[in-house]
Amino acid sequence: MSVKVSIAGASGYTGIELLRILSLYKEVEIVQITSRQYAGKALKEVFPFFIKSPFEDLIFDESLDYTSANYYFLALPHEASLETVKKLLDNNKKVIDLSGAYRIKDVSQYPKYYGFEHKYENILEKAVYGLPEIFREDIKNASLVANPGCYPTVTTLALYPAVKEGILEENTAVVNALSGISGAGRGLKQQFHYPEAFGDAYAYNPTKHRHVPEMEDVLTRVSEGKINVRFTPHILPVSRGMISTVNFRSSLKKKDLIELYRLEYRYEPFIRVVDNPPHIKHVVGTNYCDIYVDYDENTGYAVVISAIDNLGKGASSQAIQNFNLMAGFEEDKYLKQLSNTSLLFP
Repeated sequence: MSVKVSIAGASGYTGIELLRILSLYKEVEIVQITSRQYAGKALKEVFPFFIKSPFEDLIFDESLDYTSANYYFLALPHEASLETVKKLLDNNKKVIDLSGAYRIKDVSQYPKYYGFEHKYENILEKAVYGLPEIFREDIKNASLVANPGCYPTVTTLALYPAVKEGILEENTAVVNALSGISGAGRGLKQQFHYPEAFGDAYAYNPTKHRHVPEMEDVLTRVSEGKINVRFTPHILPVSRGMISTVNFRSSLKKKDLIELYRLEYRYEPFIRVVDNPPHIKHVVGTNYCDIYVDYDENTGYAVVISAIDNLGKGASSQAIQNFNLMAGFEEDKYLKQLSNTSLLFP
């Protein structure tokens, strides 16, 4: 018996990635894809690389059917997801939401960082944060998984072992992260046009990035005190991929730090603690997070560098990892088959 799946917002980068990965599943039937922009058009017409895929004849609908599928992936704007999640849960559906609408437990953060009032605090309390390395057992039984943001994924995985063991002195981490342009989505913005972006790199939102409360919320939940993240994001002139350099004071030196990280992640299928600083080319197109651990004797700071694909482990392949857990499949089902050679956007 097949698992019926719908994807809302299937024409964006994350929606396309979901379709790319789900095309590997014989057990999954895609019953609906939605897109306001391409409503009425066939998937293969809009994206010719899906010709001869299992989904080539799917037609984009404008409106979502809240009853036809068992599982719903939402690749929608935050406020749209806010309402859509409520309707789907009222119909007893399972939801993986790739927006930020249900990631942060504190409702007071939404007007400040997302520009809207959160009306569904009762649903927010039940939402499970979709980082399997921390919340795996909760995800298995969840009706609503709030899939993490890309920056929070790469940064939280870099900090989790240190926070969990309480070695983050002053409860503060300084983070500099760099992302490929696809992190901004497919919408047209002048600074992301090729002539504007090529050969350029820059920081943005250095003191009020909307992912900061998400990172602090999750890290504080797994620590013994409030965790503060001093976060600066940057844009790189590449299409996809993300790297985060995390610094924090630590009494543990390099050997013990490496041992701590290797021990914490020894059974994790998609975490690789590596011997050299990671490259985004090593993870693009995959669900892996590569983590490098070092220590600066001169300043007393631990240095942890992590890399992911912002459209993979930072979004769609992590959503599939969560889907596998929710649907009772093997957690790594088909995800280890993904490689740097299977890209739609190389």
